[in-house]
Amino acid sequence: MTTAQQPAAPSPGPRPAGARRADPEPPAPGGVLWTISGDIRALLMLPAAFTLQVAHPAIGAGVDEHSVFRTDPWGRGERSLRSVQLWVYGGEQAAEEGRRVRRLHKEIQGIDTRGRRYHSLDPACYAWVHATGFPIYLYAGRYLLRRFTPAQERQLYREWLQVGRILGLHDRDMPQTIEEYWPYYRRMLAEEIEPTKVARELVATDVPLPRPTGGSLPVRLLLRVFWPVLRAAFLRFRAFVTVGYMPPDARAAIGLEWTAAQERRLRRFSTAVRLLVPLLPERVRYLPIAYRARAEWRAGAR
Repeated sequence: MTTAQQPAAPSPGPRPAGARRADPEPPAPGGVLWTISGDIRALLMLPAAFTLQVAHPAIGAGVDEHSVFRTDPWGRGERSLRSVQLWVYGGEQAAEEGRRVRRLHKEIQGIDTRGRRYHSLDPACYAWVHATGFPIYLYAGRYLLRRFTPAQERQLYREWLQVGRILGLHDRDMPQTIEEYWPYYRRMLAEEIEPTKVARELVATDVPLPRPTGGSLPVRLLLRVFWPVLRAAFLRFRAFVTVGYMPPDARAAIGLEWTAAQERRLRRFSTAVRLLVPLLPERVRYLPIAYRARAEWRAGAR
């Protein structure tokens, strides 16, 4: 790091033709994201973030037309979760995972719900997919983790910008400070966000949902027998945490209802989760990719 006593390093000059720009760095070990994004409580936040993403007309249309979330919801969820974990804990794999995500979305385009042409990598759409994570972490974190200090909020936002760069977003496409972020967020809620078909499906309790196909033979047999009951319970729970952990202004933009009785249930449930999860062994508390990365980092720091 350059200090007042050290002259700045000379500029490396222009890159040779064909040279690739250095990969963006993922969030540093020990930061806010390293603490929270691999914690199993983050699983309860993801449905709200995904629903807020697809409430964008173009993103909702792209998922409706190109995603396998209806036919393979469990496989899609597993792949998405692995990708999110690699953005934070993947080290040298993080940037490659970001490139893989962009390649996956390269051909996704069409007409959105308002009759506008869209491409999934258009910054107006792609940046919103990234932007939704920050308010969900802040709002749901108050229930499930803790209320962040102003300094922690700023650190979290800086780290979330690093994730955006991993995904291939340019700084010009992302609000660079919290002060810039909130006007952008409010404008998107006021002008773009709506109850799209996919957003409505993700909070519905009467939609088809294929049963999981993984697990041991006894587990598969039990699921085959009890899936109608488990499916109904799962859909009710998914709708509860999706709407509950979504910020109220986002709920209003999508047209989601939330009652005082539901809020009381959410607070009781969240308190139990917030108190019990820290008592679990770290191997159970953290998702596998996060657990391994955290263990390797500690071992290397000794």
